[in-house]
Amino acid sequence: MEPRRIRLVAVGDELLTPTGDPRALGWLGRVLSKTPLHGVHLQPHILAVPGEGVEALSKRWEAEAAPRFGPVAGEDAAERHLLVALNDADLRTASSARARLNLANILDRASQQGIRCFVVGPVPGLDAEHNRRVAELNRAYRDVAERRGHPYVDAFTPLLDHAQWREDLTANAGHPGQAAFGLIAWLVLHRGWFEWLDITEGPTST
Repeated sequence: MEPRRIRLVAVGDELLTPTGDPRALGWLGRVLSKTPLHGVHLQPHILAVPGEGVEALSKRWEAEAAPRFGPVAGEDAAERHLLVALNDADLRTASSARARLNLANILDRASQQGIRCFVVGPVPGLDAEHNRRVAELNRAYRDVAERRGHPYVDAFTPLLDHAQWREDLTANAGHPGQAAFGLIAWLVLHRGWFEWLDITEGPTST
C-alpha cells in the first residue's frame, strides 16, 4: 500500500524557527519529532518571516505555499495542510477587528481550496499591560478559528502565569528558550494535532 502523502506548510514569524533553542528544534521541530509516520510520508515546509503579523501573512501565504503544495510530476496528489502560527505583531499596527478579518481571509481562502488548517495562537510575554492586549487578540483569533471549525491552540492562557515559561523568558531576554519551546510543543500535541493530521497519537514527551 502506498503511504499517505501529506504536505504541511507552516507560516508565521520567527517563533516557528528554533532560534534560541540549544537543541535547534524549536516547538515545531519537537512536534514533528513526536509525530508517528508509519504509513505516512509527511513533508514539512516552514515559511517564517521575522516580526510578521497576520496582515502581512494574509498577503503572502498563498503565493508561497502553492509551489510547496505541488503537484509534483510522477506523484499522486498529496493532502494539503496549513499551519498558521500567530503572534502579537498586529497590536502595533492594527485593531483586533482588523486582525480577525485578516485571519478569517486566510482560513476562508484555504478552505475554499480544500486545505486543512491548524491555528496556533500568540504566546504571552512578561509585561502585564501588553499581555492584557494579547489576551484580547487571542480571544479574537480563537473565535475566528473555532467558528470555522479549525483547531485552535490557545498557547496564551496556560502559559500566562506558568512559572517555567516566565523563568525561561526572563533568562533569555524575553524570548523562548529550550524549556519554553517544549511547553508550546506540549500544548500543540495535546490540542488536536494528531486528529488534524488523522494520525494515531504516539509518545508526547518533549
